[in-house]
Amino acid sequence: MKCVIIYFVFSSFIAGVVLPGLEERFRHLYTDALKCKFNKSLDLDVSDTKVYFYDFTNNIYIVCKIRNAVDCITEALTLDLSKILVVFVPGYKGYINRDIEESFRQAYKDVQNIYLIIIDHSAYTYETEEKLRCYERSVLYSYYIGKALGGLLAEFKRKGYSSRNFHCIGHSMGAHIVGYAGDSYFAEILEKIWKITGLDPAGPCFANATLEEQLRSGNADYVEVYHCNAGHLGTNNVIGDIDFFFNEEGKIQPDCRSLNEEYLDKCYHKACVKYWTKTVHQPNLYSALACPTYEAFSEGLCNNNKTTMAGNSNPGNATGIFYVSTESDQGS
Repeated sequence: MKCVIIYFVFSSFIAGVVLPGLEERFRHLYTDALKCKFNKSLDLDVSDTKVYFYDFTNNIYIVCKIRNAVDCITEALTLDLSKILVVFVPGYKGYINRDIEESFRQAYKDVQNIYLIIIDHSAYTYETEEKLRCYERSVLYSYYIGKALGGLLAEFKRKGYSSRNFHCIGHSMGAHIVGYAGDSYFAEILEKIWKITGLDPAGPCFANATLEEQLRSGNADYVEVYHCNAGHLGTNNVIGDIDFFFNEEGKIQPDCRSLNEEYLDKCYHKACVKYWTKTVHQPNLYSALACPTYEAFSEGLCNNNKTTMAGNSNPGNATGIFYVSTESDQGS
């Protein structure tokens, strides 16, 4: 297992030094007042987490609490165990009716041979006031939500599902949650789930935590990580079997440049979701080039290196650091 930890913006904030120009843009997440804790011995209750199950082929939609979700689902239909179970976990302040969740429903509604699950953990991660305290609480609960999700997958396994048919996708904090789920599943079943996709895994609190608190290589048979706001709302750490950095160092995304500065980083951070969901129906959209640095990539020094496809069609046989340009895709 190879993981490289790169400290960028986060160490400066923890040390009490706020980098120029970031005060207003990150004041609610990057501050000395943000005191996140990781504690796996509290046995916190996350039973109000909701599981939204979609069988688009048969027009079936089921909502269950996570604790007995598999029984709830199998009472309503007979599972086709040959289908891939795609599980999406949103990030901090995510809930079922937001645009990111809708983008996954739209992306997968016409895909054959899959079931889609969307996890709504907003009971523990959404609050309109006290943003600092809400984020701290969300970080603390992330392990327990992930553990419950690992248990959910273990129950599907006991119903006859193959570990090779589980694909977990997480955005931002949700990426770390699916990492915890992978560990929990392995502890219970002694097998790894097939694939985990981390879409701009959250940086605040997680990036400077120990590896055990981050999504990382080893959480599944194959862990792919996509960076779109690296070093800001997303982590700058190289933590997957393969790490894709989109556009300018995996930090800045071209479609966001017309926005006010207040919204820029949120737009960059969400761009990985847009790129991923596009590839569900456009498998050859983003070719990725192996390259050790953005400077080498931008200067064309890696043009003869190996390539792979980024997104849903990633074959899962490449490892290392890859760079992707979406220049030819702008505006689509």
